[in-house]
Amino acid sequence: MGKTLTYKILEAHLVEGELVPGEQIGIRIDQTLTQDATGTTAFLLFESMGVGRVKTDLSVSYIDHNMAGFGPENHNDHLYLQTVGAKSGVYHSRAGNGICHQVHLERFGKPGVTLLGSDSHTPTGGGIGMLAIGAGGLDVAVAMGGGPFYLQCPKVLGVKLTGKLSDWVAAKDVILKLLGELSTKGNIGWVVEYFGEGVGTLSVPQRATITNMGAELGVTTSLFGSDEQTRRFLAAQQREQDYRPLQADADAAYDRVIEIDLSCLEPMAACPSSPDNIKTIRAIAGAKTGQIVVGSCTNSSYTDLMMVASVLKGRRVDHLVEFAVAPGSREVLNMLAENGALADLIAAGTRVLESACGPCIGQGFSPAEDLVSLRTFNRNFAGRSGTKGDQVYLVSPETAVASVLTGKITDPRDLSKKMGIAYPKIDMPDTFHVDDSMIEPPLSQKDAAKAEILRGRTIVVPETPPGLPVKLTGRVLLKCGDKITTDHIMPAGTYLKLRSNVLEYAKVVFSAFNEPGAPTFAERALKLKAQGVAGVIVAGESYGQGSSREHAALCPMYLGVRAVIAKSIERIHRANLINFSIVPIQFGDPSDYDQLDPDDEIEIDNLLGAIERSDTVRIGAKGGAFEFVGNLNLSDRDRQILLSAGLLSYTRKRTHE
Repeated sequence: MGKTLTYKILEAHLVEGELVPGEQIGIRIDQTLTQDATGTTAFLLFESMGVGRVKTDLSVSYIDHNMAGFGPENHNDHLYLQTVGAKSGVYHSRAGNGICHQVHLERFGKPGVTLLGSDSHTPTGGGIGMLAIGAGGLDVAVAMGGGPFYLQCPKVLGVKLTGKLSDWVAAKDVILKLLGELSTKGNIGWVVEYFGEGVGTLSVPQRATITNMGAELGVTTSLFGSDEQTRRFLAAQQREQDYRPLQADADAAYDRVIEIDLSCLEPMAACPSSPDNIKTIRAIAGAKTGQIVVGSCTNSSYTDLMMVASVLKGRRVDHLVEFAVAPGSREVLNMLAENGALADLIAAGTRVLESACGPCIGQGFSPAEDLVSLRTFNRNFAGRSGTKGDQVYLVSPETAVASVLTGKITDPRDLSKKMGIAYPKIDMPDTFHVDDSMIEPPLSQKDAAKAEILRGRTIVVPETPPGLPVKLTGRVLLKCGDKITTDHIMPAGTYLKLRSNVLEYAKVVFSAFNEPGAPTFAERALKLKAQGVAGVIVAGESYGQGSSREHAALCPMYLGVRAVIAKSIERIHRANLINFSIVPIQFGDPSDYDQLDPDDEIEIDNLLGAIERSDTVRIGAKGGAFEFVGNLNLSDRDRQILLSAGLLSYTRKRTHE
C-alpha cells in the first residue's frame, strides 16, 4: 500500500524511533514560531539551556497577543523578545505586523517542512502542506536549540473531499461539519489529512481555515497536499521558489476515511459554549445578535475580508449591532486600504481593530451581558470572550456578514433569496502587497556578541521544578468535570500581561473555580506546599483541551501541584505536565473518579519506582478508606524527564553529557 503525505514528511524528518502508530518518535524540526503570550517564557528557558543561537533553518518570534499596553508589562515583553531574538538568530515580527499564523503562512510557510509552534493553532501551516504542530514553549525552546520534537507516531484519518462549495457556504463549514462528527475529545494520536478531487477547489486560505480550527479536534495536526493552488499562492506572495508538489500516494492506506461532499454542506455554527456544539444556521436562525466580529487566525485572510467588504459596500450595519473586523496581517490591511475595501467597511459602520488576536483571546471587544455574539473565531469556551456567562457562536464570515445586515442570526443564502444580494466571488490576487519592513532579521553572530538584551523588571525567570518525592503524600485541591480547558486553568484576557512573571500569574490559577470570600486555589495550594504536602488535581474527560499555554502546567507546579488524575488528558497539556514535573495519571477504571472528593488525602507509595519501571501506580486514601489503580502511559523518554525533575533539567543533563 502507498504512503500518506503525513508519513512521507515524518519519514523524511525521523531521527529516533520507528513509524509505528502509537510508538514514540523524534523528528527534526525545520522551523519554529513563538508569540508574545508564550514566547517570553520560551526564550527565558531557551537562554537557560546555554546553547547560544538557534539551530533551526528558521525561527520567528511574533508579537500578536499582548497588544494593549495597560502598564509596562506588555511592552517590556516586546522589547525583551525583540532583543533576545536578534541576539539568538531569530526573526522578529513586530507588533502590528499581524497574527503569527497568518503572517507565517504568507511569508515563511513551505510545503513539506516541519513547523513547531508555541501556539495550539500552529497547524494552520497545514494549509500550505507543512507538518505544523502546536506544543508548549519548553518543547519549542528545545527544538530551537536543535533537539528533536517527540510525539506519538500518529494514526492518519483521511478526509476525502468531493464536490465544490456552494455560494454562501464556506471553508469554515467544512471544519464545523467535521467537529460535529468527531467532537473535541477522543482524537489524541491522530493526524487529519485531506484528499480527493474537492481539495483542488479550495484555495490556500480556505485550507488554512480548516487546518487552523482542526486544533479543536484535539488531533496532532491537519494538512493538505501541495498542488497548483499552493503554487499560485506562493507565486502571489513572490515566493514561488518555495513551492514543491507533494501528495499522498494514490493508494495511500489511511487508518480511517470520512467522506465530505462539499456541495452538500450548508452554513453551520458552533453554539455556546464548545466548538463541537454544532447546529445548522437554519436551526438557530432568527435569534437576535448585538455584536459580531470577523477576524482571528481562522478567518482574517484577504479573501475573507474582501467578501465581507463587498457585501457591505453601499449598505449599513444594523443599528443594534456593533460590528468589527480584525485583518489577520498588515499585508491584508494594506491591500484593503489600497483597493478601497477598507473605506467601504468604515462607511458601513464597521469598527476596524488591530491586526492581532484581540477579542479571540479576551483582549477587548467583550460582549454585553445576555447578548448573543457571533464570531469567526475557533474557540467559544465559556467566559473566553471576557464576559461571564457569554453566548458566543462561531460562524463563517458569510454568516457573520449576513447577520450584520439583519441584526439576527441569518442564513447567508437568504441574502440572495430574500434581499437580492449576489454572492461575491473573490478571486485570489495574482500578486499580494508584500512589505516585510516590520519583520526584522536577526543580528549577525559578530554583532550579536555585543548586543544587549533588554529585560524589564516584570520579566522573571521561572522557577525550576523540584524533584518528585519517593512517596507522594497529597491532597485533592480541586475536583472538576469534563472538558476543562487551559482557559479554566490559566485565564487569559486581562491576566495575559502577567505571563512573564509566574509568581504573579500563579495567583489566578483556577480562578474560575474560586468562591467569593473563600481562600483562592492559589492560597490553598501555597499553604499545602509550605506544609510539605503535594497538591493534586482530579478531573474528568479531556482535561487540558484548548490552548498550548504551558503556564497551565508551569504555574500549578510553582504552587506545589505534583499530580493530575483524570479520565483523559489532552496531548499538549499532558506533555506540558511532564515537562514541568507534574505526573499525569489516568484512572484505570473511570468509575474510580467517584471515589475522590475535594480535600481527600491520598498516598502513592514508591512513586519514583513506578515512574521508572511500571505502567501503573496504586493510589490509596490516607488511612486506607479506598485504593485504586491509575495508568501512567509513559514512554521511556517521559520517564527520564520526570525522574530528572522536568524537561529543562533533562535537557541540561543531556547537553553536558
